[in-house]
Amino acid sequence: MAEGTSTAADTRHGVLFDVDGTLVDSNYQHTMAWWQAFRRFGHDVPLAEIHRAIGMGGDKLVAHLLGDDRDTGQDADLDATHSALFSSYWPGLRAFEGAGDLLRRCADHGLTVVLASSSSQQEVAVSRGIIGADDAISAATSSSDAENSKPSPDILAAALEAGGLDAANTVFVGDSIWDVKAAAALGIPSVGLASGGTSEAELREAGAVEVYKDISALLDAFEDGPLRRLAAS
Repeated sequence: MAEGTSTAADTRHGVLFDVDGTLVDSNYQHTMAWWQAFRRFGHDVPLAEIHRAIGMGGDKLVAHLLGDDRDTGQDADLDATHSALFSSYWPGLRAFEGAGDLLRRCADHGLTVVLASSSSQQEVAVSRGIIGADDAISAATSSSDAENSKPSPDILAAALEAGGLDAANTVFVGDSIWDVKAAAALGIPSVGLASGGTSEAELREAGAVEVYKDISALLDAFEDGPLRRLAAS
């Protein structure tokens, strides 16, 4: 075999995991933090509309909810205020049941596990502590790793690079339509979870190849599910 040529056995397979709403039960805390931030700057945005935008990066979320005619000079302050308010919820945040166990199951089957988050480095560190499975995590991204946030695919591209993966041998697990759309832009099949408050129908319509109730259901179905099939490919 020629030098530098890889075989199928050398091919690395991996799973990219979204964090908020997927591994950590935090979407509604993010919703409240954004609602409070908007109120402080004089914007009355309904909670339901904010919740449906969770999964976008902060910059995209503000533009999506306030529109192009907003005072863009407030954008950075809104994002910073949301982050400060969200930090008050950190002590009460919990990982979804089975989150750490699923990451370890993936790693035990030879899958490279990467957290594909566009949160700040500090928020990612907090989430990793809550999940408690650092022994199974090969790499993690944060907002500093991508210029554009979801639904742009930049953070997933950064996660692929961080894990030494390619899209053809990777699955992405997320809970929002923005996750699914970002993965689709890179040709990565996505597994949707309804744990973040987005329905199965919406996730499938966005392009998720399979949908589960939550991370625990995905773990229970591991042996017959998409992650085991990926590990065996």
